[in-house]
Amino acid sequence: MKELEHYLDQQLIRGRFHFTRKEAIKTLALNARAFGDAATRLIKKKQLVSPWRGFYLILRPEDRIAGAPDPVRWIDPLMKYLKLDYRISLLRAAAFHGSSHQAAMVFQVIVSKQLRGFDLGRHRIQFIYQRSAAFSSTNQDEWLQKLKSDTGFARVAGVELTLLDSARYFHKVGGINSVAQMANDLGGKADARKLAKAAACYENSSVRRLGYLLQYFGHERQAKAVLPLVKKAKSMKPLDPSVRLLNEDLSSLPEANATWMLTLNALVEIDE
Repeated sequence: MKELEHYLDQQLIRGRFHFTRKEAIKTLALNARAFGDAATRLIKKKQLVSPWRGFYLILRPEDRIAGAPDPVRWIDPLMKYLKLDYRISLLRAAAFHGSSHQAAMVFQVIVSKQLRGFDLGRHRIQFIYQRSAAFSSTNQDEWLQKLKSDTGFARVAGVELTLLDSARYFHKVGGINSVAQMANDLGGKADARKLAKAAACYENSSVRRLGYLLQYFGHERQAKAVLPLVKKAKSMKPLDPSVRLLNEDLSSLPEANATWMLTLNALVEIDE
């Protein structure tokens, strides 16, 4: 349908690379079936792609190789379409802040609603659920930054939230040594006051693991900022929760760190 193709051209001229089904139907005075048929044809021609039902991205020629634009270009309008607040965090945020060892193979977004992730072309989008109370407490403008693209800005976790999110969701970033890598690379950039304030919104055990790693890599000021939270600890926790001791390991229990109330059940290894 030529009307829809002309509509796409007009959107691109305006510098807009996305639209909704509702907007197009209203502008073109189409019925739902006619629009659906036209959109399906353009998707097959690789002129359109739909990351979410009713939300479409217009593919430029340079986007077609990867099958979709970089998610940073469209995550903000998608989340506005879904009426959800969000922040880009974990691996992509770590790379944005300068942790060059973090290969962002997945685009991770923290939200307060459980959403299913998806693949779009070569891009993998993963939504990480954070409880509503904790999300509302942490997703503050003072702790967020803007990640710029040619289409606008997206909300990205600041250094402090990136570190805390990574410690909390360590299993989503490749394990405790990936968190250690981020602590080494980014710890010195963290604002100690912001870190302490934001840390109060996270699970105590996650903060203790991060604090230990910050101290391990010599970021004393940042480590001391979260040290008072150790007083709330009720029991020792393992540095790496993914490691499970077998019966034959019980004769050589891991060393305990009383400062951070952690059992050091894993070696810390990073890339230099």
